[in-house]
Amino acid sequence: MADRLATSTARSDALFSEAQELLPGGVDSPVRAFRAVGGTPRFIARGKGSAVWDVDGNRYIDYLASWGPLIAGHAHPGVVAAIQDAATRGTSYGAPTESELDLARLVRQAFPSIDLVRFVSSGTEATMTALRLARAFTSRDVILKFDGGYHGHADDLLVQAGSGPLTFGQPDSRGVPAASAAQTLSVPYNDLTALRDAFQAHPGQIAAVIVEPVAGNMGVVPPESGFLEHLRQMTRDEGTVLIFDEVITGFRVALGGAQARFRVTPDLTCLGKIVGGGLPVGAYGGRREIMQQVSPLGPVYQAGTLSGNPLAMAAGAATLRLLTEPGVYDHLERLSGRLVDGLGEAARAAGVAYVGNRVGSMFTGYFAAQPVTDYVTAKQSDTRRYARFFHAMLERGVYLAPSQFEAGFVSLAHSEGDIDETLNAAAFALAEATLSD
Repeated sequence: MADRLATSTARSDALFSEAQELLPGGVDSPVRAFRAVGGTPRFIARGKGSAVWDVDGNRYIDYLASWGPLIAGHAHPGVVAAIQDAATRGTSYGAPTESELDLARLVRQAFPSIDLVRFVSSGTEATMTALRLARAFTSRDVILKFDGGYHGHADDLLVQAGSGPLTFGQPDSRGVPAASAAQTLSVPYNDLTALRDAFQAHPGQIAAVIVEPVAGNMGVVPPESGFLEHLRQMTRDEGTVLIFDEVITGFRVALGGAQARFRVTPDLTCLGKIVGGGLPVGAYGGRREIMQQVSPLGPVYQAGTLSGNPLAMAAGAATLRLLTEPGVYDHLERLSGRLVDGLGEAARAAGVAYVGNRVGSMFTGYFAAQPVTDYVTAKQSDTRRYARFFHAMLERGVYLAPSQFEAGFVSLAHSEGDIDETLNAAAFALAEATLSD
């Protein structure tokens, strides 16, 4: 591979300039704007397999994977065919379809904790409704989340920690009423003592604990040994609903998500991303007695015009069937392990402080000198060095997340050659990332 790829971004630059006159910040989701790393975002023209091409014709090995959904890679023939077939019959009906049942069966087969499932159009809808459902089921109002965990942009969840683990949160976004945050607690991830203290300070008040069983929105942070097991026991003892937000981890770290990988069973599960095969979708499901509270069976209202959209159902079902094929997850583990181990070795060779966290095929490389186990240690990473590394990799044809605090993803479309090319690029990029030290 060449020391540096010759690239032009003239068309992306022009489109981004125009986009800023049409869209807030030029984007439809904030992190796409490259604010965390600087520079101009690439406008993508197409994707195929493990790669994407921008509007200037530059090719990139893609570890963004649309932020996780594309576990089969871009434009997988089976997934594309399923979408095309569904589209020939119509794109939306506002009425039940057999395809909803097809995908629901596949979800239940993979997630034994889910007795009933409801499809929605986004992960935010799923988590928002799961919390409403938990509050109705327990007749309590307080919810508890973990610092650095992201569960969508519903008002109750845009909360940062207060002055300590026993205080209620403060809004983390303008436009969120203080009253919406006033019933949300936030404690450090992987900290059982803080969790226990919160329960003791609010006895009989906490309706739900919502957690990413593998944190993915402060970068990838695995649960420490015993954390999820003790969380399950504490919530059970307190009569609190345990919600696993598996929007990222569902079908990503195992066919049955993190709950299968770590053998911990939640009361409710939220899904998204992979379950829709790259189309907009979300889902929540769990214990029958809780899910029976959802309208039209029960008093908890939730509706959506495009819920169960037939195109998303078809794409999701096609993707999940691919994931049941023998050896799929072994392949993902092997490639992902080789990538993360290789990046760590390259960093050591360059004399760069680096921590590679990985669970299954999701990973984050932190420019940090100490293990990253929670939000506080993640925030100690060198974000300026990450920005230099990101751009050096981009120039060499490797597309990583444009933020230190996001996950990367390996897909079934990635090859050993892709890993070789990535690690070769990293050797140059890590050296370049040290130049300003």
